[in-house]
Amino acid sequence: MTEIRTPRLILRRWYDDDLAPMADINADPQVMRWIDDGSVRDLDHTAEDIERWEEEWDEEGFGLFAVELLASGELAGFTGLSVPEFLPEVLPAVAISWRFGSQFWGQGYASEAAHATLEFALQDRGLDRVISINRLGDDASENVIRKLGMVLERETAHPVHGFPLRVHSIDLTEFQA
Repeated sequence: MTEIRTPRLILRRWYDDDLAPMADINADPQVMRWIDDGSVRDLDHTAEDIERWEEEWDEEGFGLFAVELLASGELAGFTGLSVPEFLPEVLPAVAISWRFGSQFWGQGYASEAAHATLEFALQDRGLDRVISINRLGDDASENVIRKLGMVLERETAHPVHGFPLRVHSIDLTEFQA
């Protein structure tokens, strides 16, 4: 089983007990504001998401990690790697993403988890490049992207919803693990 420990976090595959706390995160309009069309997701949709994320692990050898706080065992959200099929213009590519409950914002967890994920991409999966896609105006994600050393590659629009997106990238041969 793939597991990564950082000073404060455990990045791991998904457990059945993760469904309810992840559904709570997905039900928060503040969290979902920058995700797809901004709609919240219910328990059933979250279960489908987790099932799809686990399938990607099996098919690609990478996926979205559940992020657990080491001190308390709480599920804080996720971070990980996925193929951004919704944006064909960037393919083939692997994207890093994250989503955390709002009570975990502003504490550096997203940056810590994302940094560990980039190390995983380079050292364990042998990827040489990773992108990040975020909506224009999502300043918190932009801050994490900057901390990771990613650079703006292009601006584009979401193919379904039309809102502006930014695509950042990092050459992992230059990444400071």
